[in-house]
Amino acid sequence: MTIPFYVPPEQLVRDKAEYARKGIARGRSIVALSYDEGILILAENPSTTLRKISEVYDRIAFAGAGRFNEFETLRKAGIRQADITGYMYSRNDVNARGLAAAFSQTLGAVFSHEPKPYEVEILLAEVGPAPGDRALFKVSYDGTVYAETDLVAIGGKADDLTTQLREGWRENLTLEEATTLGAESFREIEGRDSEGWEAAVLSLDNGRRAFRRIEV
Repeated sequence: MTIPFYVPPEQLVRDKAEYARKGIARGRSIVALSYDEGILILAENPSTTLRKISEVYDRIAFAGAGRFNEFETLRKAGIRQADITGYMYSRNDVNARGLAAAFSQTLGAVFSHEPKPYEVEILLAEVGPAPGDRALFKVSYDGTVYAETDLVAIGGKADDLTTQLREGWRENLTLEEATTLGAESFREIEGRDSEGWEAAVLSLDNGRRAFRRIEV
């Protein structure tokens, strides 16, 4: 009988984390900014067919950075959960916090029990029923959840983008100002012009379904 090769658990966790971070770093970053009427989500995306940003439910948006097939699988699962929750209980019971917890459980289980972790980071944005109610959640490859209210970034250069955005962000930015801040922050961190943008807003001005794609 052969003796299986032994790897210390802490080394295995480090290796998985490094593998996931390298995969995410190869992807393009995404930012979400609170502005006076809602939340702007901005992604560098040269593709005109593949979407990184999408609507999940009435006032909730989803964005994914990293491997497209993996965050697309998570997106579809999130939509199904939101639909089932809204149908069985109430539309008001569907919120970004609950979806973030579900994504956290899924990503945490994959990271702990599967040989290969998901190479993704997830962003969830929500505007509340009252003006000024905003929620932003970042879910990392290992299931860790980060909650914000003003801005958040995911993807390869998320930390640098967050620092750059905080230097220029203030309360009650207009949509035009938020878009300019996001685009200029990308340009500053990447050191080049964008190859194409994908953008959307969540705003109560859009009616019950707050999600709307915009041109940049």
